[in-house]
Amino acid sequence: MLLAMRDDEKTGRITLAQVAQRAGVSISTVSKVLNGRQDVAAPTRIKVERLLEAHAYRRTTRSAHEAPLIEIVFHELESIWAMELIRGVENVAKTHGAGVVLTESGTRHAPGPEWMEAMLQRRPLGVVLVFSALPGEVKEQLRARSIPFVIIDPAGDPDPDVPSVGSANWNGGLAATRHLVECGHRRIGVITGPEDMLCSRARLDGYRSAMTMAGLEVDPGLILFGDFHVEGGYDRATEMLSLPHPPTAIFAGSDLQALGVLEAARVHGLRVPHDLSVVGYDDVSLARWASPALTTIHQPLRQMAEEATQMLMRLRDKEPVATRLELATSLVVRKSTGAPAGG
Repeated sequence: MLLAMRDDEKTGRITLAQVAQRAGVSISTVSKVLNGRQDVAAPTRIKVERLLEAHAYRRTTRSAHEAPLIEIVFHELESIWAMELIRGVENVAKTHGAGVVLTESGTRHAPGPEWMEAMLQRRPLGVVLVFSALPGEVKEQLRARSIPFVIIDPAGDPDPDVPSVGSANWNGGLAATRHLVECGHRRIGVITGPEDMLCSRARLDGYRSAMTMAGLEVDPGLILFGDFHVEGGYDRATEMLSLPHPPTAIFAGSDLQALGVLEAARVHGLRVPHDLSVVGYDDVSLARWASPALTTIHQPLRQMAEEATQMLMRLRDKEPVATRLELATSLVVRKSTGAPAGG
C-alpha cells in the first residue's frame, strides 16, 4: 500500500517516511542524511536534503536532559583574536542558558567535511562559523536540517544569502596609514594578510587610498602579503628593513604580525618608534602590553561575536534579521608610532 502523499494532518509537517517515499529511498537512508553520514551517494543526499528543506522538516524536540549548545567553528584556534570571539559568543549564550562548543576544522574558507557528521550528533541550537565563505553544499545541509547559522566574517566577503557580521576593513587600513602620514612619514610599508582574503585586500586598498590622498608615491616593494601570524610579520619586515631604502613606518595587517615587526626592528638595531613606527590591527589584549605599547586599529571582535550570536538566536526564533551587519573600526594610538628620525 502506498504512503499518503501529503504532510501529517495533525502537525502539518512531513514525516521521515514521507521523505523516504518521495525520494525513493529507505527511512534509514533519510536518517543517515539527517545525521550527516558520509556513506550516502551525493545525488541521493542532495535529493533528500532538498525535500527536507522544502518541507521545513524539524527534528523532534530535544529531550530535557540534553544541554542546549551553541557551536563556534574556527579553522584554527591558535590566534589570540579567537579568544575574543569565544568570549563574545559565551556572553550571549549565557543569557540564553546555553553552553558553547568549540570546533577546529577545515581551512579559512570552509569547515572540513568531517565536521558535519560530528556536529549533527551534538545537535546544537545553532552554529557560528568563523570563515570567509561557506560552500553551497554546507549551507544546503544546514538548512535541510533546520540548523540556523551565522558567519563572523573577517574577510568582508559574505554570500548575499548568508547572515554575517563583519567590520570596516577599508576604513581601518585608511585610518592606520593616515595616522602614519600625519606623524610625518612618507615612506610607509604595509604587510597585509593572505592574498586570497578580501579583508587583506580591503586593508591594503585603505592604505593605498591614504597614500594617494596625501600625494605620496606607493612603492610596490613596500607592499607584502603575510599570514596574520608573528612569524609572517617578522619575515616580511626583515625583507623590508633589508632594502637599500627601507621604510620609516610599517602598517601590519594584524597585531600578531606587528609583534613580528617589532622583533625584526630589534634584530636590525632599530628603536621603535624613534627609528621605525609600527601600527597593528585588531587591538587584541597583548597590544597594550607590547614593548612599546602598540598603536593599532581596534576591530570590535567581541562585539562582532555577540552580534552574531544574537542574530543566531533570532533566526532560531524565526525573527527577521539583517543579512549583513558591519561594525566600525577605530584607531588606538599608543607608543609605537611617532615622527620619523630627523623629521
